[in-house]
Amino acid sequence: MKKLRFAIFGCGFWSQFQLGGWQELEGAECVALYNRTKSKADELAKRFGISRTYDNAEALINNETLDFIDIITDVDTHATFVELGAKNKLDVICQKPMAPDFPTARQMMKVTRDAGIKYFVHENYRWQPQFRRVKQLLDSGIIGTPFRANTQFKTAFPVFETQPFLAELEHFALTDQGSHQFDVLRYLFGEVQSIFCQIQTVHPAIRGEDVATSVLQMKSGMVCTQEISFSSLLEKEIFPQTLLLVEGDRGSIRLDADFKISITTRKGTEKEVIPMKHYPWQTNRLKPEPPSIVSCNHNILQDLLGKGNAENTGNDNFQTVRLVWAAYESAKTNRVINMDKDFPGVLKT
Repeated sequence: MKKLRFAIFGCGFWSQFQLGGWQELEGAECVALYNRTKSKADELAKRFGISRTYDNAEALINNETLDFIDIITDVDTHATFVELGAKNKLDVICQKPMAPDFPTARQMMKVTRDAGIKYFVHENYRWQPQFRRVKQLLDSGIIGTPFRANTQFKTAFPVFETQPFLAELEHFALTDQGSHQFDVLRYLFGEVQSIFCQIQTVHPAIRGEDVATSVLQMKSGMVCTQEISFSSLLEKEIFPQTLLLVEGDRGSIRLDADFKISITTRKGTEKEVIPMKHYPWQTNRLKPEPPSIVSCNHNILQDLLGKGNAENTGNDNFQTVRLVWAAYESAKTNRVINMDKDFPGVLKT
């Protein structure tokens, strides 16, 4: 079977997991790496057996025969590399968050649409095995119709040590983690009617917010509360896990630490633990992320090969982007944002 050829742009901390995920799959081959500091690209290439590295993005595009590019650079440069791919009629995968602001995200959508290329955003949280299982349970109807849900991402893990650029971001918690959490809520419960959000900066040495509390009313009528904190010192540190409770009219589903799920109905409570596949390229702390990366990449690859439709299209992720920036608008104005009236997502033609 012919393999699709691709290059990775950006060889920072997260690229090792993305590249490792690709190498678990048949049907695609990474042939080159780009990084503005070439020594980082060289180091990653040596570890994963990639033969060519560049510190000039256009030189890579001109010298290599490619089918698509995978962008894992800092968010401020996403638009530049997406436009480079579009200009050269290459399909594009972009790491979340899509863009540093909403207008830039809209422009990226327009550029890729006008170029007629396939555009995907690598948003992997919805692919974590525990969330796929929760979705399966919800779809089974075992707890009836959901009317309320709560998700929590709370940690004091020193993320700024492994990714120091995060401390310099004007917008942090909602762009970094809110993009994950809102996407999971959309995956589980559908689209959002309105959102109200409050943000706080607790850590003394960062620019952006590290705490966010949001209330989302879904178009189905159910209500979701979503809590993010990077400054919560708790009895047990479970970074980077998300906890969840879904209440339905016939029962509840609770996702606890270490991927333990409890399903409660009038017949009682059943418990299960979701297994996580381990890969040689992952770190010990990251448990659901590696299998979710592999699953997300596989889903996108099937679309690129013409064998299926990806979940993580640019069009789909743009709805999550809307939520992130609507949350900032809510926090700024201290009001509920109606997604259709106050934050329309229709792109100009």
